[in-house]
Amino acid sequence: MKELEAVLLRIYLAEGERWQNKPAYEYVLEQAHTRGMAGVTVLRGVLGYGQKHHLHSAKVLRLSENLPLVIEVVDSREKVEEFLPVLQECLPDALITQEKVQIIKS
Repeated sequence: MKELEAVLLRIYLAEGERWQNKPAYEYVLEQAHTRGMAGVTVLRGVLGYGQKHHLHSAKVLRLSENLPLVIEVVDSREKVEEFLPVLQECLPDALITQEKVQIIKS
């Protein structure tokens, strides 16, 4: 088994956020793909709130189109650091976390 050190970015945003006339999460995924990032997953939450404390819930019909999302991006520290300016431009208010992870390949 081979282990590699990497970085996991978590980007917290609302489904309704947009950048360049498209959903922001799609833009982020496309930009990561273009840059050859190792892996990206977009996760849709059923309940949450962010910086402004607006509740986003799948239970409330009128809010169900703006659910919380988490985008996870995994790659080397260098590639993640190169990607951060893209995120800061298109998601200036998003919460972004970063942590070291071990990639385990068998």
